This record gives sequence, structure tokens and C-alpha cells, in this order.
Amino acid sequence: MADSTSNEQHIPRHVAIIMDGNGRWANRRGLPRLAGHRAGTENVRRVLRTCSDIGIDYVTLYAFSTENWQRPSSEVEGLMRILSDFLDRETQALHQEGIRLHHLGRLEGISDLLIEKVRYALELTRNNGGMTLSIAFNYGGRHDIVEAVRRMIAEGFSADRIDEATMSAHLSTAGIPDPDLIIRTSGEWRLSNFLIWESAYSEYWSTPTLWPDFGPEQLHQAIHEYSQRERRFGTVR
Repeated sequence: MADSTSNEQHIPRHVAIIMDGNGRWANRRGLPRLAGHRAGTENVRRVLRTCSDIGIDYVTLYAFSTENWQRPSSEVEGLMRILSDFLDRETQALHQEGIRLHHLGRLEGISDLLIEKVRYALELTRNNGGMTLSIAFNYGGRHDIVEAVRRMIAEGFSADRIDEATMSAHLSTAGIPDPDLIIRTSGEWRLSNFLIWESAYSEYWSTPTLWPDFGPEQLHQAIHEYSQRERRFGTVR
């Protein structure tokens, strides 16, 4: 497996992960769904460490979508607590490792205390030169595109000035390269409103492994399969 990630050109620069299967993981163990979400959050550190070892520069994690607000209020409140605990526990450690944190999505609807923690983490790590970790929390790809259009209109852009580069510069992923590889756990094959503009030419990889059980072995397998693919971006070689 070492050979599959030893050649730099075969290593994706940006890996995005749809962390799916926390609830099923808990159900199979007779645990409440929030136990699965906590287990999934605890798994983030293990996966980030492996990404760093491989040499991946950008990692984006889909943590909470705009559609997730429709879940039972007790689960939503629990997810907010889990994010708050994650920031309390991991912000300083991520900063010491040189990781730059980036938030994708909106802060509306989130408590003032949690907003304060998010902003503190972003400000603390903003000048770090290591891996960029983007957390898509309260994020939806369609909404992000709509907001980008609204920002361009507010800035007075005329129709003839709007192109793909302008659109990309107004999304919450501005400054971050498009994902080379999108991984989804739990065996599903859909984007679920995740990076739908940015993923136009991404490679996809799905595994039946539930997110809390996703580890170095599965990540190396995904990278290996990615390295075997030929990315033509619509051209012919």
C-alpha cells in the first residue's frame, strides 16, 4: 500500500468526506443516536492524523447540513453540544499542529456561545501554514450558491462580469481548491447537497464502513483507488 501513496502526483490535494452512518452505528449497538455522533466526532482525530501522514493539504468534513435542522430537536441540540465539546477539546491541539480551521456554511440559528467558540477557533488558527481543515456545519451547497449570487448582486456585479471564477470566489469555499476526492461512508452514493459546485470534476469513493469505524485502512484504500484513475477533466488523452 505504501507504493500507492509514495508518488506525490497520485496524492489528492483535497479530500472531502461525507461522514455518514453514525446513527446506524449506534443502533447496531443498542445505543442512542447521539452516542454514534460522539463516536463519529472522536474518529475525526484519527482520520486527520492519517491524512497528515499521507500528505493531504486540504480536508473538508460534512458535519451538519441545513437539512439536518429537520431532525428531532433533542438530536439537533445534542449535535450542537458535541460540536461545542469538540471545539473546547481540539482547538488548541489543532492549533499546535499548525492546522488552519475554516467554516463552511451559516452561523445563523446557532447559539451565541457556540458562534463565539467557532470564531475564536477560526481566528486562532487563521495564519497556520499546515493542513486546512474545513468543517461544513449548517451548510448546504444550494444555499451557498444562492448566497454567492446575492453577494455579487449586492456588490454591483453586472451579468457580463459573472463567470465561473467569480462564482467560486464568492462561495464559502473561496480560496480552497476544489476537492479531488469525495469519500462517503455507510455505502450511500449521493452528494446530499455537499459541495455541488466544487465537485464538478471530483472523483467519488464510497465504502459500506460506517463513519465511526472508518480508519487508516479504508482511507489508504480510497487513496490507492484514486491513484489508479485517470482524470481528464473533459479532455482526451
